[in-house]
Amino acid sequence: MLKKEINTKLYYSISEIGEMFDVSNSLIRFWEAEFHILNPRKNTKGDRRFTQKDIDNFRIIYHLVKERGFTLEGANNEISQNKERLKKRFEILDNLQKVKKYLEKELDRLG
Repeated sequence: MLKKEINTKLYYSISEIGEMFDVSNSLIRFWEAEFHILNPRKNTKGDRRFTQKDIDNFRIIYHLVKERGFTLEGANNEISQNKERLKKRFEILDNLQKVKKYLEKELDRLG
């Protein structure tokens, strides 16, 4: 999953995305061509600028392909049929991780 926590920036570079997910820039560019939901903006120099929405979409792709072993075609089909359900699942997981971190801090504080 994510190697590095996401900050609250407006735009992220391709290398920042690669670092977050521990993947190569070439894989990110490849998935951009394969998955229509991944569509980062490009600045005047042609550098990709990823928004939080792009990161969320990349996370879905990463989960399906890298963690669950979907083929690219299978992942595309799953996204087209169940995108909203997948997004909701990640929202719940994110909230649970925040609660876990909070509880761990409280336990350390009390302990």
